[in-house]
Amino acid sequence: MTESLRKFVREHPNDDPSELLLHASRYQGVDMEAAIIQLKARRRTKDKLPVWHRDDRLFFPSTLAAEQCSSEMTALYKQRLVRSDDWVCDLTGGLGIDTWFFARKARQTTYVEREEVYCSAARYNFSLLGVSTIDVIQGDSLELIASNDRRITGATVFYADPARRGTGNRRLFAIRDCEPDLMKIIDLLPKTCCMIVKLAPMLDMTQALKQLPDTQAIHVVAVKNECKELLMVRSPDASRAQTTISDPTVYCVNFATDGTEQSFRFRLSDEHAATVAFAKQAGRYLYEPNASILKAGAYKSVANRYHVEKLHASSHLYTSNRLITSFPGKSFELAEIIPFCNRMVKTLHVTIPQANITVRNFPISADELRNRTRIADGGNVYLMATTLSDNQKVLLKCNRL
Repeated sequence: MTESLRKFVREHPNDDPSELLLHASRYQGVDMEAAIIQLKARRRTKDKLPVWHRDDRLFFPSTLAAEQCSSEMTALYKQRLVRSDDWVCDLTGGLGIDTWFFARKARQTTYVEREEVYCSAARYNFSLLGVSTIDVIQGDSLELIASNDRRITGATVFYADPARRGTGNRRLFAIRDCEPDLMKIIDLLPKTCCMIVKLAPMLDMTQALKQLPDTQAIHVVAVKNECKELLMVRSPDASRAQTTISDPTVYCVNFATDGTEQSFRFRLSDEHAATVAFAKQAGRYLYEPNASILKAGAYKSVANRYHVEKLHASSHLYTSNRLITSFPGKSFELAEIIPFCNRMVKTLHVTIPQANITVRNFPISADELRNRTRIADGGNVYLMATTLSDNQKVLLKCNRL
């Protein structure tokens, strides 16, 4: 990262990259291709990587690296999964965000990456960030493990965030479609080490368990109510995972907009065995679990834990007449129950001209409902279109708490 490149990036943070390329001759001494990468990458990471974004000395090897890397918030969460005496080997180094956070806690950290340009950027960035415990290795992680390379085989924790893009920039979600081949790596690693695998949040958790049957803990991580990571953990240490291999503990966490952390933990066997109470009618308060709980499928467990009733088996909305302030999700106060019918749809905009509309277990989409009711988006009113336990279709007019 030359001084001239840093200066250019500081002076053109909001410029159109296409226009800059078109007039590249105006900026003598500036590597315009590298400059465009830095500008695009920094725009992508402004909120995702605030610490890295503030340091204009750091170099981004590609925009793809900035797009695919973990956020600082999720990387900090993964840091909890290792101990201070661990040697962590990141088998899919990339931009190095996860490696950097592991290194701030573990006694030793190794970064492995096939692309030399990424390795060069990692060495440069780690040096500027003052981390001296990271060993950067350029090479194929599967080949290195197969050859019993002593620079990594002594690690106590292996971390992998496999590439999920195929030819033509096509997104991939199945474990066997990703690179490196996790199944081969896991087969080669000793059972005495810990393995942390980051998977696409869209991947079905049940299918992931079938492919990674040794999983002892699953972490579903959401940020601002959007699922970001699905972490599968295999650990030989009973103190890290108290469950059997066939019945992993699932940890759900959501980092809310205000910075608070909502956490929920359950066992898959308990969820399968649980029964849940259904409300005959919506009570005074309504609850919508956060995205991590919904992704994990803790529909019955969360109802039992917080003593709330479910509106319908498929609605995943809950209710009570006493406010549960600790519920891990959104809470609402019910103002009115509106039966859904064609006559009501035509006139509802008169009494509710503006509202935030969501649908849960309802025959039409939110966009279609908005078009049919002619209700403007936004405001302080929330309309939740759903189905009650008696299969009645209703709109629940609420206020957010």
